[in-house]
Amino acid sequence: MSDENKITWGQYQHGELLESWPRTESGETVSPAYLCTRSCNDLSDQLTVNMLRAYGIPCLCMERAEGSLGRVVLGISGYGVEIFVPETLLGDARALLEPDASET
Repeated sequence: MSDENKITWGQYQHGELLESWPRTESGETVSPAYLCTRSCNDLSDQLTVNMLRAYGIPCLCMERAEGSLGRVVLGISGYGVEIFVPETLLGDARALLEPDASET
C-alpha cells in the first residue's frame, strides 16, 4: 500500500507528535501537563484524544500501571490512559472537556 493510500486517521505518524508539540521561544519543547485519566473500556480515551487533536491540541497518552500489557493482549488497557497536553494549552484542553453549561 502506498503512503498516499494508507489509513492514518486516529493515530500519529512517526515524528508527527514531536513536530506538532509547541516550543518555547528558545526552541525547547513545552513541558507536558496532566489533563485527565480516561477509561479504555468505553473508548472515552479515543474520543477525548481525537477531540483534542481536532482542535489542534497535541496529546500524549500513557497507560496506567500494567496497562501496556493489557493493550498488547486484549487490545485495551484495563487500567485506563493518562492524557497529557502541552502546559501552554492546558487551559484550552480543560475548557473543551467541561460540559456545556447550557445543557444543564
